[in-house]
Amino acid sequence: MVKIDLITGFLGSGKTTFIKKYVKYLVSQGEKICILENDYGAINVDMMLLQEVAGDNVNLEMLVCGGDIDCHKRRYKTKLISMGMLGYTRVIIEPSGIYDVDEFFDVLYEEPLDRWYEIGNVITIVDSKIDDDLSKESNYLLASQAANAGVIMLSRTQEVDDSRVDKTIAHVNKALLDIHCNRTIDSIAVRKNWDELTDDDYNQIRNSGYVHADYEKLPIDRDEGYKSLFYMNMKLTKNDIEERIQKIFADDECGGVFRIKGFMEISENNWIELNTTRKEMEVKPIDKGQDVIIVIGEHLNKEKISGYFPEGLSV
Repeated sequence: MVKIDLITGFLGSGKTTFIKKYVKYLVSQGEKICILENDYGAINVDMMLLQEVAGDNVNLEMLVCGGDIDCHKRRYKTKLISMGMLGYTRVIIEPSGIYDVDEFFDVLYEEPLDRWYEIGNVITIVDSKIDDDLSKESNYLLASQAANAGVIMLSRTQEVDDSRVDKTIAHVNKALLDIHCNRTIDSIAVRKNWDELTDDDYNQIRNSGYVHADYEKLPIDRDEGYKSLFYMNMKLTKNDIEERIQKIFADDECGGVFRIKGFMEISENNWIELNTTRKEMEVKPIDKGQDVIIVIGEHLNKEKISGYFPEGLSV
């Protein structure tokens, strides 16, 4: 049977960065991998960021989560059926940061998928620098993604001290308690800098498994509460785009902006990749991108945000 891993985590936690490292290890162990990007937007920046690991033993697929939840489940199931006979040893699913983990289990227990696929691991990525002031809905998503995890991978631990990591673990434990889940993550949280992970570390992650944890479900309106706004074909300088992004994060009228990411051609054949949060801005050169900036957040004010990108084609 084909192993299938779910790598989940709240918006901007570092899922794509971890997947690139994890996949390189799996390929070194002789595995043939398919990464399924399961997102809510028609433009998937993370799919582009994973191109560097694509090759003879790594394939990339994409599923866009349009339509209602039943429609999406049908598309999800159909995609997995089409992939089931292609000789993969493992499928890795990277969903949106607002994913309902129950969907992962529900679909895989249906025929014929239950005869082709075996659930391997639920790996949850948690940012060590997580915002202490998340909304009730965002804390619920954080906790629901941690509840079933076999392992919690704490990202960016090299950028903070031990007390900040302890505070993050306590935050997740409190979020779990708030949804009446009796789990804590202390014993399954990996605090190690990802650049220092060994083959033994990755082997333990590859065999970390998952749990079926009970917790109180909270209805989340993913269409209204959480959105992604897309702006294409803007021709700006590096300084200009950085300044506008900083203004958006500082402007409360824009809504709860979690992350702004994407690519921009700042001059002919001169591309940059942007990956920014309220606390940090990462801008670096890249060989080639897709000319799009994506604003991700909760209760976004499209009109206000679009005012910062008047040149952009909004989709």
